[in-house]
Amino acid sequence: MQIIAGAALNQTPLAWAENRKHILAAIAAAKAKGVQLLCMPELCITGYGCEDLFLAPWVQAEALAQLVQLQKEAKGIYFSVGLPLLVAGKLYNGCALLGEGKVLGIALKQILANGGIYYEPRWFAAWPSGQKSEIDLDGHKVPVGDLVFDCQGTSVAFEICEEAWAGNQRTGYQHAKNKVDIILNPSGSNFAFAKKTQRAEIVVGGSKAFDCTYIYANLLGNESGRLIFDGDVLLAQKGQLLARSEMLTFDKFTISMADRFATPEPSNTRLTKLEEFTNAAILGLYDYMRKSRSRGFAISLSGGADSAACAVLVHLLFRRLCQTPQDFEADLSYFPQLKLEAAGIKDFLTLAYQATENSSETTLDSAKAIAENVGAPLHHIDVEPFVAAYSKEAEKTMGSQLTWDRDNLTMQNIQARVRAPMIWMLANMREALLISTSNRSEGAVGYCTMDGDMAGGLAPLAGVDKAFLKLWLQYAEKELGYTGLAMVNGLQPTAELKPEAYHQTDEAELMPYPVLDRIERMVVFERLSPLEIYKKMKADGEDMILMKGYLIRFFSLFARSQWKRERMAPSFHLDDYNLDPRSWYRFPILSAAFGAEVEALKKL
Repeated sequence: MQIIAGAALNQTPLAWAENRKHILAAIAAAKAKGVQLLCMPELCITGYGCEDLFLAPWVQAEALAQLVQLQKEAKGIYFSVGLPLLVAGKLYNGCALLGEGKVLGIALKQILANGGIYYEPRWFAAWPSGQKSEIDLDGHKVPVGDLVFDCQGTSVAFEICEEAWAGNQRTGYQHAKNKVDIILNPSGSNFAFAKKTQRAEIVVGGSKAFDCTYIYANLLGNESGRLIFDGDVLLAQKGQLLARSEMLTFDKFTISMADRFATPEPSNTRLTKLEEFTNAAILGLYDYMRKSRSRGFAISLSGGADSAACAVLVHLLFRRLCQTPQDFEADLSYFPQLKLEAAGIKDFLTLAYQATENSSETTLDSAKAIAENVGAPLHHIDVEPFVAAYSKEAEKTMGSQLTWDRDNLTMQNIQARVRAPMIWMLANMREALLISTSNRSEGAVGYCTMDGDMAGGLAPLAGVDKAFLKLWLQYAEKELGYTGLAMVNGLQPTAELKPEAYHQTDEAELMPYPVLDRIERMVVFERLSPLEIYKKMKADGEDMILMKGYLIRFFSLFARSQWKRERMAPSFHLDDYNLDPRSWYRFPILSAAFGAEVEALKKL
């Protein structure tokens, strides 16, 4: 078996016909190229993100029916597909190998992903190493379990996604003992910054350690809402990388192939973190839009960093669609008024600058510059009458006058909240997806208003920190041609909810963003206690009078803001961690709020 390949597929949970179409297209393309063995991603029949629907018997039955239909394609080629499989009353994550016109067997995942964003043990059982069984399928007995396949004299086995990340426990070590020729790794491995480097080490290192050919095939695109899959496909032979795919493409499938016995050609394709963020975010936005049948996007453009970044990302997406409009016509047939040409941005992106009496000419000019740069009309809406009306009615109801000294947060929050109904209304009129602009740093300390600036159907920035976002905006200005960002890049981030005399800025009310982001990472990713963080900062030579105050403020705000994180719009997982309690970090809504720990800090 000489010509091998991996295919990345952009699948959708329960999109039976569409998923099958992508699988068949990949098989046909592989056959046309003379491929003899093709690896496709795990759970590609159902989609990886079915969650509790995996437990529905009808979903399991339909997945098997789809597998049976694929048998007729298994002539002149061997290929793998993934599906959930019920065996003796337990559900497993299975990868079927098809060839010779039939299902040859179904390997069952032995090590399940159960950390961070993954909760596979909720749905699947882990198959015991070394054990085999069989099921009845289409009137035939089919082996299942820990299998090694004989494909015309070439031995083939599976190391399914998480099994390759298990260090010394990798299933590949057992395959090496059995002298397996080719290991297939069908994966559903999420995108994260710099993960491609780890993945290459696992694939190339595995091919060397196991003395085999290794084929890795990942999912592609925003499959089910929060996770973005990068479509990484790698082929390696005994420690040498044979081929690697382009990542984060807009294709429905990609094929990467190699001759097992040819001399590999080195690849120098490397993306920076800034480039990775750009490509991942616009792919995520596109798939989210088309799969939700939204007709473009709406953004409340404040003239600040977060909303500016969202506007630029949407424009980058539109610009990408305009490069090859013929590739996207079928996807966007539900959006007939959209024209994929420069003038079409007016139907694709709705921008509104919503001013109160505390909004400045500076942020208005910044918003105008950004809107002009992306070519979208900017609707300038005065919401101060709504603020005044609500304030007057509240004063009448409560029998007291609002003052900045006593009612600071109340008076700030109403300004943020009156903006939400109007931008929601504009989004609804366009059937557009409303973007919530909050970033991860704000989410950590609750520096955002529920039913105000957190309003929206998608929060594409909530997986990245403010310090990184500011770097990306500078990159977008200088490298991507968005000169309209010059003003926002020169501004101090501010909510602009207090009168000018207060000189309100985000960092003055919180702490410097790099400090906030550093503390957040130590809490959420490194899982350190307040005292451990204090000691670490002290060892680093920090000004501990200042840092102690920042720590006390962070922990006080972090704990009481969990209810906001529970209600934030779905966000993309982009970094090696995030704060979304539905995909990575779970924290109790009610707790002692680090009370004892904060008191201990105060005494230091």
